[in-house]
Amino acid sequence: MAESKPSSATTASTTRRSLSLLHGLLLLVVAPVAMAVLFYRLDDFDPAPLPIQWLPSMVVPKRNGHMLLGAEILGLGLLPGPEDLAYDAQSGVIYTGCADGWIKRVKVTESAADATVENWVHVGGRPLGLVLGLDNQLLVADAEKGLLKVTREGVVDLLTDEAEGLKFRLTDGLDVADDGIIYFTDASYKYSMVEAMRDILEGRPHGRLMSFDPSINRTQVLVRDLYFANGVAVAPDQSFVVFCESIMCRCRRYYIQGQRKGSVENFIDNLPGLPDNIRYDGEGHYWIALFTAVAPYWEVILRYPFVRKGLAILHKLVGRPHTEKDAGVLAVDLEGKPVAHYYDPALALVTSGIKIGKHLYCGSLLNPYITRLDLAQHPALAL
Repeated sequence: MAESKPSSATTASTTRRSLSLLHGLLLLVVAPVAMAVLFYRLDDFDPAPLPIQWLPSMVVPKRNGHMLLGAEILGLGLLPGPEDLAYDAQSGVIYTGCADGWIKRVKVTESAADATVENWVHVGGRPLGLVLGLDNQLLVADAEKGLLKVTREGVVDLLTDEAEGLKFRLTDGLDVADDGIIYFTDASYKYSMVEAMRDILEGRPHGRLMSFDPSINRTQVLVRDLYFANGVAVAPDQSFVVFCESIMCRCRRYYIQGQRKGSVENFIDNLPGLPDNIRYDGEGHYWIALFTAVAPYWEVILRYPFVRKGLAILHKLVGRPHTEKDAGVLAVDLEGKPVAHYYDPALALVTSGIKIGKHLYCGSLLNPYITRLDLAQHPALAL
């Protein structure tokens, strides 16, 4: 029996359906791409190339790459975003600034479960860097308000909020020297705290390192054109100040004494992550918080301005994807040489690390608690 052949009408109908389906598929692909290209061209956000010199990965003699396995939690649910930590050895209290505008006091105990949290002073704004001053009053870098002093009685005083006619937009890290001069950073004079990611994605140097002399009420700009200036630590011999540049993955030092006074040089670069706060422990080591590792994703972001522009548009339209991981703390010696690296794949946005006794305490920009690690029981080991 002879096979029946499809009629020309049937063939034409099938062809039309196929073309219609192909047309629909093309619209599904082409339309979003066209819209994305249009958004990209119309958006005036203009990222710049970053002057980063990419080097082989840093070699750290000792590591603990799973620090959460031995970590304890303090103040769960009571500490919204404890960004920086300052320890008062006399009272055994940790001060921390939280996202709700409160400076909170955490009583350190042998058992993490017994730690108590107290709402101490509401400064408003967004308190970031903290340090105890020479008179044991608390100095605060408030991202929104500027450089503050909080007395033991809880009175909040504004010390300074502008320099050279520019208001601080993101007062960030600070430390105080033995002579009472406060060294601090404004991460960006262009972007506020809620716009911090745009500053990072733009890749332009809007940060400044400054000093405030309370004896004469003078604010002075020491270093300009910094890429997201962050944590600050005065050297134990008072000869220089170390400050972090988050976007550049480095810490630099500014000399405040001696023949090199006023000069700047690298303290440590090619960090394995983006640095935030830095703290000296009184025992020969600085502890540098790394809020994310420089994974391939972040390296692509930092390398290519067009990628950063695309992310900025995405952030504005639908929010930013959170890709931070392998955050932690890097310990370095007095010369900036790496000693030990504590991190974990599940950690993100670690913003401070301080060593108190045998424990490492870590603050965070977003987590509602402080993390504590017993360094004796869970040390970094040689690879």
